[in-house]
Amino acid sequence: MTDVNIDWDNLGFDFMPTRAMYLSKWEEKTGWDEGKVVPFGNFEISPASCVLNYGQGIFEGMKALRTKANKLVLFRPLDNGKRLKAGCERLLIPPYDPEKFVDDVKKVVKANEDYIPPYGKGALYIRPVLWGTGPILGVAPAPSYTFIIYVVPVGPYYKEGFNPIKLAISDFHRAAPKGTGGIKTICNYAGSMLPAKKVKEKGYNQELYLDAANNKYIEEVGTANFFCVVNNILLTPNLTGSILPGNTRASIIEIAKKKLNMKAEERNITIEEVLKASEVFCSGTAAVVTPIGSLYYKGKDYKFNDFNVGPITQKLYDLLTKIQLQEEKDIFGWVVEVEPDLVVKIQT
Repeated sequence: MTDVNIDWDNLGFDFMPTRAMYLSKWEEKTGWDEGKVVPFGNFEISPASCVLNYGQGIFEGMKALRTKANKLVLFRPLDNGKRLKAGCERLLIPPYDPEKFVDDVKKVVKANEDYIPPYGKGALYIRPVLWGTGPILGVAPAPSYTFIIYVVPVGPYYKEGFNPIKLAISDFHRAAPKGTGGIKTICNYAGSMLPAKKVKEKGYNQELYLDAANNKYIEEVGTANFFCVVNNILLTPNLTGSILPGNTRASIIEIAKKKLNMKAEERNITIEEVLKASEVFCSGTAAVVTPIGSLYYKGKDYKFNDFNVGPITQKLYDLLTKIQLQEEKDIFGWVVEVEPDLVVKIQT
């Protein structure tokens, strides 16, 4: 390993190449190969590949953190592996074993250890991707697949850091009932670029989607799950199949119940309820816990908690991040260490 030339104090959420990535391939006759860690770089793909023509692809988002004790830790990686597997089944992609997924993630993290920011300076964002790379003409599953894990050192997803952001209700819908909104397919994200662009042009950080069936229930923030506090009850939209089952979302619900002794409800939430909320925030691997200070709806900006971080939002953020960094007892068994003696060979 060598020291990398990175300005840790000014990390954004932008791509930069790192040392190594994980690569595995699937063929019908052999199934998934053993996979290997290779130098990060480009690879060839057919213009007729299924992922380029029909969008048969899925991905995950994770982080590796460096603790104060200089340990390298992951947060709920097996759950990411299980979610990837569920998405594979929905898209007729050969499922990838979740246990092996965790082992592969560890290898990539270890191979890029010096790209992990110092304690308190950011995280190593981990991007597993699984694509139908084999060529095909008709609409059908690909004949072969490629699984890659690459990593990028990152700072805060929002430049505001842990400070309130501004949202606007979108005129678009993110996903339809019985569609693919509940899995992390690449198809869900290209369609969100125009809605995001439109609200950002008006000075807002992200869009907030209403449900496609009724256009009155909250679904998701553009790239995060949604929460609000009403009458000291934590509310989040229930998983109807059009909302991504975020691991951070699930963690916040458990922390609220078991650490804060709060009542937490997963149910339909009307926009009218949200406007009466005492606190509003969103969550995700990238967003962590991000307070929402205002929401634009029908020509008016509605403020929450005077555009300040609410006390419950602050407590949830503190507890979540301390668990992730091994500074709070992990009663849930969520944090997984990357073994310090793990040896990884980068194959060329």
